[in-house]
Amino acid sequence: MIVVRKTGGISGEGGIAATVGFFDGVHRGHRHLIDILRDAARVRHLPSAVITFAQHPRAVLHADYLPKLLNSQEEKLARLAQTGVDYCIILDFTVALSELTAQVFISSVLSQQWNVKALLTGYDHRFGHDRTDGFEQYAGYASACGMEALEASPCVYDGVAVSSSEVRKQLAAGKVEKAARLLGYPYCLTGHVVHGDGIGRTLGFPTANIMVDEPLKALPCEGVYAVEATLREKKYKGMLYAGRRPTLGIAAQKVGLEVHLLDFSGDIYADEITVALMRHIRGDIRFGSLGELSEQLKRDMASVRDAQY
Repeated sequence: MIVVRKTGGISGEGGIAATVGFFDGVHRGHRHLIDILRDAARVRHLPSAVITFAQHPRAVLHADYLPKLLNSQEEKLARLAQTGVDYCIILDFTVALSELTAQVFISSVLSQQWNVKALLTGYDHRFGHDRTDGFEQYAGYASACGMEALEASPCVYDGVAVSSSEVRKQLAAGKVEKAARLLGYPYCLTGHVVHGDGIGRTLGFPTANIMVDEPLKALPCEGVYAVEATLREKKYKGMLYAGRRPTLGIAAQKVGLEVHLLDFSGDIYADEITVALMRHIRGDIRFGSLGELSEQLKRDMASVRDAQY
């Protein structure tokens, strides 16, 4: 996949077959759409292209909105590259762009700037300033500038329509296995190991405190999870705690992430680490003492060791 950020970066003059979206998570629904795009492009002898944005549209339109992203930009591009699409076109989402009607966006941006000859829209997808137009109107606008409009079929998996918001909903409920089925892969958090206060070590469970690289990354609900950690190109089973440590009486404002790696010891401060959430073990609990917490952690560890993944 070739990443393009300005016009003129696509070879050939025959045009492209494209689809447009933010593609957060690059989940099963997105890959369903891209599969249809690639088939349509092949039949029409055109290269396929995903057109996406460098900024989350709502974050541009509402300064106080903080999106909960399923992917960092780097992760999204890596996932898109796995789909086999030929190009990824990254546009800057600006207020001016948001004010374009669907008709102007199709004619001036997609047709004139990017030479889109076939436009695939997601099922029941809306774009443009007013978002009142549907596929019938898109097809008319496209036809007027020599473009073919196509509409994808819906993607339903596990009994629900697959969407980024549905994945976030499952993560917020701690249902990481359901989220993984909708994504098509385990949900991952990547960051660097930072210094903590060492309390885990005093309890017999030394932990690596993780500072996630993407500050807007969506976190799962607070609790304990079985994870597969990747560190220094090796994989380890691990026990991840996501929470505010209520037993310690700290009342932290932000959710912290700490992972205990099974059968590992060593200094890993400042190292990059990725944890893939595999199983939800339990919710966050305030214990009466550190002794009670230590006993529960032993039970949690047994559950993590027994988890099959």
